[in-house]
Amino acid sequence: MLYCTPALEPADKTVLAEIEDMRQDLKYRLAETHRWDGQLRRQLQARAIQGSNSIEGYRASVEDIQSIMAGEEPLETSASVAKEIAGYQQALTYIGALSKSRVFRYDVGVLNALNFMMIGHHRDKTPGVIRPGSIFIRNSQSREVVYEGPDAELVPELLSELVVWLNEGDLEVQSHVRAAMAHFNLVGIHPWRDGNGRMSRALQTLVLGRDQIMTPEFSSIEEWLGEQRTTFEYYDMLGAVQRRRWSPHGDTLEWVRFCLRAHHMQAQRVRRRLAEAGEIWMLLEEQVDAAGLNTRCVSALYEAFMSRRLRRSRYQSDEGLSQGQAARDLRDLAAKGWLQPYGETKGRYYEAGPRMAELKADFAERVTPLRDPYRR
Repeated sequence: MLYCTPALEPADKTVLAEIEDMRQDLKYRLAETHRWDGQLRRQLQARAIQGSNSIEGYRASVEDIQSIMAGEEPLETSASVAKEIAGYQQALTYIGALSKSRVFRYDVGVLNALNFMMIGHHRDKTPGVIRPGSIFIRNSQSREVVYEGPDAELVPELLSELVVWLNEGDLEVQSHVRAAMAHFNLVGIHPWRDGNGRMSRALQTLVLGRDQIMTPEFSSIEEWLGEQRTTFEYYDMLGAVQRRRWSPHGDTLEWVRFCLRAHHMQAQRVRRRLAEAGEIWMLLEEQVDAAGLNTRCVSALYEAFMSRRLRRSRYQSDEGLSQGQAARDLRDLAAKGWLQPYGETKGRYYEAGPRMAELKADFAERVTPLRDPYRR
């Protein structure tokens, strides 16, 4: 038996309607192709990867995650954390492909495969294989057991029931609600020895992707959940609704509300980023034109504006340049005060120079707080 999908109250339906309005707005804006779309999608995916992994204690900068995504060596992240990031990125890439596949059904094999992609480098944790014994989640400081998963003998049947529900259950329920319940039931079953939290958050993203809500990088709430304050709330909510052990009889409305709030807040943030992306790109185009630089340099400046640092290889790849062309462009931008170089050879990177810093400071002052949809 799984946890049941709760009946929504008027306030929840209002929040869902607002999420849908924002989704339609984003879909409309994304229908037209823009030069900055690829970089924005990459940054959103990196932030989702960062969020989900930071919840588990694997911390890396967005810039290092983008390097790992491109198959490059990160500048600061340890090798062990880089493996966690690369595994999760592989799973999210597969989720993106599954979201678009014309032929698809959920099955245990798909879930096991995603788990293997995430933690396959931990062979001692039998990745992609259902756990053979009990599992206990402990408070990292007190070592107190905060959750006990269902007995191992029950897990195959529960996982099969979840797969049937994913394919056939509650299909009339709004997708954000179904995705939240998929997340909650999978994390409660805790079917693997490791990676259960990341798997559950990824499954939530897959459900939304399969329902064509948005592409995964635009529909994920992993970035929002990975913020420290929200991470504490996330664990508190799981604990309050799970009540320390698998007992699928309780009310799950508060959990669904938590997820709806997260979707609403993240959608506000993504919509703002999308609007700013166009404004920033056009502003940088004007500056590049006035400076007599090649228009392709806008791509480098945009990356430096949106991220903490830029690497030559990323700019070279984005614009399809030779190593020499990319290096010359970046030297010119540094000479004109737009970028500031650091490091040497393969470790060289660029941060915002004094002229770029002025523009970034101006935009930072415009940021308005997000609105909690449940506070009227």
